Amino acid sequence: MISVDKVCKTFRVHKKEPGLINSIKSLFVRNWQENKALKEVSLQVNEGEIVGLVGANGAGKTTLVKILSGIIHPDSGSVDVLGFNPWHRKSAYRKQIALVMGQKAQLWWDLPAADCFLLLREIYQIPQEQYNKNLSFLSETLNVEKQMHVQIRRLSLGERMKMELIATLLHNPRVVFFDEPTIGLDLTAQRAIRQFILEYRQAHNPAMIITSHYMEDIEKLCKRIVVLRNGAIVFDGKLNDIVHHFTTYKIVSATLKEGKEVSEFTLPKELGSIIKGEKGSVRIKARRESLAEAASFLLNQLPVNDITIQEEDISTIIEKVIREG
Repeated sequence: MISVDKVCKTFRVHKKEPGLINSIKSLFVRNWQENKALKEVSLQVNEGEIVGLVGANGAGKTTLVKILSGIIHPDSGSVDVLGFNPWHRKSAYRKQIALVMGQKAQLWWDLPAADCFLLLREIYQIPQEQYNKNLSFLSETLNVEKQMHVQIRRLSLGERMKMELIATLLHNPRVVFFDEPTIGLDLTAQRAIRQFILEYRQAHNPAMIITSHYMEDIEKLCKRIVVLRNGAIVFDGKLNDIVHHFTTYKIVSATLKEGKEVSEFTLPKELGSIIKGEKGSVRIKARRESLAEAASFLLNQLPVNDITIQEEDISTIIEKVIREG
């Protein structure tokens, strides 16, 4: 449904020079510099798939989403979404996609949500029966039936975000782009939005791309992630596979009998390192290839009552990939 092949995008920005004289000069002659937002990005997204697009600020996530939704066009490369070229902005294409931007509102501030939805029904030319069915499903799933006739400006941030989701999905889009859908929301609202996205995917099976700085959004929603760093893809694959690609350690935690001290305990460097040692417990970072030896050494050196072995936290791994590539 979505095909991106070697897409590049460069922005020219004004290069600011410090000092009053340079500021005056820039009024007449400006120095420009080129920022490469995307560097030969290629990916495929299929029907029913939720792909997490992650990266640091300026990595190119929003630029890619804007290209896919037709807001901007690339300098080179090709994009095919549902058989359309997005930046041609054909009505037949725009009726089949949706874009949710957590930092931008599309609903009218002084109108109740119900009136906004009626206007959107006319814009998208949604048949009345389909409109009623969609609105009923979306409002019930998000539990906002009682807020439908309240002015948008009087709703809480979480309620406004739910109304934005309804407005975006009223026309049953086949492709949905979520750009920071839970930004600024409290934990309860974030969980509600995530659960709704999963239920909507199950009911309608669209292709979805989600960008988020909240790693919990990615962990809960996406089986596949694409990691962007400085405009280039450094990882594209299953979320679980990133552990094996980018980690060389596992975390071994041990609880000691009768709260024994671990002050004298040392771990050979070839086996790993101690993360934390205190009365009654110890945590070590053990090399994957010598995990058995590290666990055995721990059991032989300390009076262990219980032991657990875990992978490094996925959010920590993703942050490491974003920083280091």
